[in-house]
Amino acid sequence: MTTADQSELLISERVAGGILPKVLTTFDMVAIFVAIVLFITNSAVMQGAGPASFGWWIIGFVVFLIPCAIATGQLGVMFPGEGSIYLWTHKAFGAFWGFFAGFCAWWPGVLVMVATGTAAIGFINYAFPSTASWSVQEQGAVIVGMIILSAVLAVLRFRVTQTVVNVVFVLYGLAILAMFAAGIVFLARGHHAVVNPWDFSAYKPSAGLGINFTNWTFFGLVVLALLGVEVPLNMGVEIRQTRSVTRYLLWGSAVVIIAYLLANWAVMVTVPAKSAANPPAVAQAVGVAFGSVPGKITAIVLALFFLFITVVYNYSFARLIFVSGLDQRLPAMMSHVNRNKVPDVAVWVQTIIAGAFALIAYVLVPSLVGGGASSAVSSETRIYDILQAAVTVIWCISIVVLFIDVLIILRRYRSQFEQRRIAHPAVFWACSIVGGIAAFIGIVSTLSGSWNAALITNDTGVLKIGSVAIDYGTWFWWVGGITLISLAVGSVLYVLGRRTSPPTRGLHRAGRAVIPRPDGS
Repeated sequence: MTTADQSELLISERVAGGILPKVLTTFDMVAIFVAIVLFITNSAVMQGAGPASFGWWIIGFVVFLIPCAIATGQLGVMFPGEGSIYLWTHKAFGAFWGFFAGFCAWWPGVLVMVATGTAAIGFINYAFPSTASWSVQEQGAVIVGMIILSAVLAVLRFRVTQTVVNVVFVLYGLAILAMFAAGIVFLARGHHAVVNPWDFSAYKPSAGLGINFTNWTFFGLVVLALLGVEVPLNMGVEIRQTRSVTRYLLWGSAVVIIAYLLANWAVMVTVPAKSAANPPAVAQAVGVAFGSVPGKITAIVLALFFLFITVVYNYSFARLIFVSGLDQRLPAMMSHVNRNKVPDVAVWVQTIIAGAFALIAYVLVPSLVGGGASSAVSSETRIYDILQAAVTVIWCISIVVLFIDVLIILRRYRSQFEQRRIAHPAVFWACSIVGGIAAFIGIVSTLSGSWNAALITNDTGVLKIGSVAIDYGTWFWWVGGITLISLAVGSVLYVLGRRTSPPTRGLHRAGRAVIPRPDGS
């Protein structure tokens, strides 16, 4: 119906491209996509579903990953600006909801930086067994150090940082191929698979671990494993060619699908059930087939990759703070860039926040709990699981918004859609309905099923919605409570940010970039 013109554009749409250099190629975008989405440790965690884990993966790919990629691709080619869902939701719903959706996409990224450190330590412990004696507090100090190091790397010249990320991405791919090769070699030597991956009877809803609503927590885990499709487009103005938008989504999605299935199969075939649920099991699979040294080398590569995942999270999510500063949703200092033309203040702000959460989860709470090392570990595990579950819920909320965005934008900006459409409108309706429902189910299943029932119960009662049973208890209230508090914080930040960012008068500077008046002058 309408076409975007200068009067409609956000300040960030008009000036971000002049502040940040265009450096990202299709290969860079694929590497960023894989770093954000492919947490290979999820292949080990999903072993709890038995052979039916493949069914859950396939369902997740079809109803969540692919719809997300299609919707993101269309929005990305229409509005390839900085900030992805922040920008798109502004186009669909206006300033507040744009900021709110951006917050729902940003906040999980900060919390996940703590999770990447935890995964890296698991691989370090496997490669160097002596480090397994580290206390929870010592682990926390290492994680904080990793988060700070990620910030140091994230504020370097972007092309330098991304080149290093690309090298580690290639090593990551080789490590995953080594896992698959390990499964083949293990079977070729005459061993029987620890768990038969071809037991299709395990998929039946009547099976103990079948695909049904009783076990739908596994679907929530799959959704968590596939979140982040839109994140590379937080750096939309830094992409060299528009065609990279659809190409990274195609190739990145293919890599993620293949990698998760190969790693899941390898762990299922080689690793004993008692160890399979531990994240380092993906490295252990290589050790079982090829020996201790190759297994430890794989673990070192994976630890290195999880360090650089933290770097990628840091620089990609910082762009959401950066554009919010440009658009006066947050204080203008958030839009500062350093001499490398990188949003350094945004990087350090979220580094401080992530570091504070790591200190609370790994140092403060375990120190206050008492009861010895086992109690400290239990407390850390509870905090970690609850925070990651809240991440899933909050991030899924932003994805539901994304699917609504695409439908509204296609109608509101019809001429632009016709010029740049990548599929028939019916495809986006189908993707939005299927993907939105999948994201909603991901929210409900995450709230319903405790990830560690031995430590955090969820058995106070059951809410019946037709044939669907939603459990609630300690887990439900903690995860739901943190989610609601986080959403409230996002709303308050918008109000405070607007009050602390005076209206633009004349020209002011973000780093070395001059920002024009809202009227375009």
